[in-house]
Amino acid sequence: MGYFHLGMFQRVWLGGSDMEVTGSICDVSSQAQREKLISTIFSEFGGKLNILINNVGTLISKPTLDFITKDFSLIMGINFESTYNLCQLAYPLLKALVARSIVFLSSVVGVVSVSSGSLYGATKGAMSHLAKCLACKWAKNNIRVNSVAPLVIRTPLVELYIQKFSETIICRTPMGCIGEPEEVSSLVGFLCLLASSYITGQTFYIDGGMSVNGFFYHETLIEKNSQASSQS
Repeated sequence: MGYFHLGMFQRVWLGGSDMEVTGSICDVSSQAQREKLISTIFSEFGGKLNILINNVGTLISKPTLDFITKDFSLIMGINFESTYNLCQLAYPLLKALVARSIVFLSSVVGVVSVSSGSLYGATKGAMSHLAKCLACKWAKNNIRVNSVAPLVIRTPLVELYIQKFSETIICRTPMGCIGEPEEVSSLVGFLCLLASSYITGQTFYIDGGMSVNGFFYHETLIEKNSQASSQS
């Protein structure tokens, strides 16, 4: 994303209001750029930070035996190393305020197995566990740390995946639909509010019931199989 896109998003976020919104571009795979980002935040907000949301992530879908060292470094660096390091760098700024919140965007594939996603799932599982560790370690500083773990959400990153596997996703999801971005952002927003002040160290699954599913298949698949059986 370039500064043109950043400016465009800022106008969307403002929506005609008189709020002040600032933005910065950062390649989180770069240690130097992560440090520069936190330095910019320090300058913009007087050395204080209320909320840190680790939302960046990437995905390479391959069979486990096809991953190479470069893939491992890329996915682990963007999904997990950047999260870990940004927490380290932001800690002094978060500590400077009374009530603070960190939210990780993990994934349901960090707790259940999916095809072609072993490396991605490993990074997301690590994020959810890191949330537990930091929640306990930093509770004395009133820093709450939680993790949000969505299933497939309708975003540009996974649009092609949805087109290819939507029927499979829906049939294994009791609610029978693909998640929408607003269903994730509303929970993230809540976890940043004082209304959630006694919640820390938790992982919340936004998956339409998929992670608790045993042998339940959505009605659409049952009806499809019934029709196929009656025609045979």
